Amino acid sequence: MDTLSFKLKSDMSELDTLLGHLNTFSAQIGLTRKCFCQINLALEELFTNIVSYGQDNQTHPVKVDITYDEGVITIRIEDRGIAFDPIKAKKPDTKCSLKDRQIGGLGIHLIKNLMDEINYQRKNNKNILTIKKRIEDLNCC
Repeated sequence: MDTLSFKLKSDMSELDTLLGHLNTFSAQIGLTRKCFCQINLALEELFTNIVSYGQDNQTHPVKVDITYDEGVITIRIEDRGIAFDPIKAKKPDTKCSLKDRQIGGLGIHLIKNLMDEINYQRKNNKNILTIKKRIEDLNCC
């Protein structure tokens, strides 16, 4: 089992740090570029939502744990921001025209489609979001 844990400030300036950690972990386990891009997009969207919508006029540290074990990459993100369960988010209307489409909601929809599993819990005043991507073979995704 390979594991990487780190903390970020809840600030958009930390996106490069997040990408760097994911890049290092991906190289360590031999993840394909396609899989890396899918996971990176999901993580980037989650982190952006935490920073943009999860703050209550204060910044909170964001703890990230990435694990690869038996063909599954598991990413656990924990923060003390405003409670929000993305699983309960309303599904956007992707069939309507762009001019009629409401702003928001596409990022969570994208995450749900890129990842194989998404779980949320609120525990001890923390948002704990776990996303999983099954990778039977590191060479395909």
